[in-house]
Amino acid sequence: MLDLVAILLVLTALLAYVNHRFVRLPTTIGVMAIALLLSSALLGLNALGVSALHHRAVALLTSINFSEVLMQGMLSILLFAGALHVDLAKLRAFRLQIGLLAVFGTLISTIVVGAILWWTLPLVGLPLSLTYCMLFGALISPTDPIAVMGILKSAKAPESLELVIAGESLFNDGVGVVLFALIAGVLVSGTAPGVGQASMLLLQEAGGGVAFGLLLGYLTYRLLASIDSYQEEVLITLAAVTGGYALATHLHISGPLAMVVAGLIIGNHGRALAMSDTTREHVDSFWELLDSILNAVLFVLIGLEMIVVRISPMLGIAALITIAVTLFARYLSVGLPVALARRVSGLPGGSWQVLTWGGLRGGISVALALSIPSSPERDIVVTLTYAVVVFSILVQGGSIGVLIRRWIPRGA
Repeated sequence: MLDLVAILLVLTALLAYVNHRFVRLPTTIGVMAIALLLSSALLGLNALGVSALHHRAVALLTSINFSEVLMQGMLSILLFAGALHVDLAKLRAFRLQIGLLAVFGTLISTIVVGAILWWTLPLVGLPLSLTYCMLFGALISPTDPIAVMGILKSAKAPESLELVIAGESLFNDGVGVVLFALIAGVLVSGTAPGVGQASMLLLQEAGGGVAFGLLLGYLTYRLLASIDSYQEEVLITLAAVTGGYALATHLHISGPLAMVVAGLIIGNHGRALAMSDTTREHVDSFWELLDSILNAVLFVLIGLEMIVVRISPMLGIAALITIAVTLFARYLSVGLPVALARRVSGLPGGSWQVLTWGGLRGGISVALALSIPSSPERDIVVTLTYAVVVFSILVQGGSIGVLIRRWIPRGA
């Protein structure tokens, strides 16, 4: 384990240095792009018969349970760190828009993606059952808060639009995970749950996660308010995140939603009422640094995963179709409603274009895809997921700043 962590940190540091020194892209995009080039080079050398490095890279990646590393390790820290710096008072002004997009937008996108792929994939010789198509729709529909918030920092979007994009991405992954769990249950049992059973699972997972996050945030706030020592207070926040996420998992409630809610409480009430200026400075610095390091490691891992992803001409065509379908579903579920309700949305003109193009997918989608039990269908789903995520980060993420400047009126 120590060797594995050392290799990942050294590789991430080197790629981050190369990006900062020579490439100068935003860190998230830069390290992933360089990791993809490194993966391509290893695949090319392997095709030429120079396979030693390729075999070692494959051995390294197969020894990492990406799904477990992200979902049970990094995710709690990254979600908490992202929510920690969101202004709750400003977020509250867009709570209706965020709630509708996070819940109904994710549900509509799941159905649209699943139905269209079920119809189109057989045309390219890759038929998937409706259950697998819907499973893919559930894992690809939520935007990834880790990717979104990392790239938004450099995109310079209007504050109202940034709040809606960030807020939606923080909450819709919890909805997506619940939908994924429901459909995965159908895949295992072969029977679809009734409306009542599905509603109860949603209430338990999502409602329980929010309630637990409120309780965890309040208890942590009270502990922080009772002392004034930044070392202990930083440690308390770290313990709340890691311990709280582990407990939420054991209680079968949404750990991601719990971390988001706890982060909002501690980042707003905790920072304002329970921390001195010195503690606030150290807490902010600690979580910003941890967020940056884990973000870089995560996107290096995503770039390296190309080495073990199945690739073929048919899958390449299917991947292009899937990217188009995912963007179309994003437009139907988010862009179109915002465009139709522009007058009451409180968002500047051009927001529907940015919301559609800025729906970035990332590590959470890859982790959910890799958690599917091994099967030929799973290999197809993993490849399609990987294609959408790579396109999302490199193409959509790399161009979102330019498109914001083009689509959003100045001074909006």
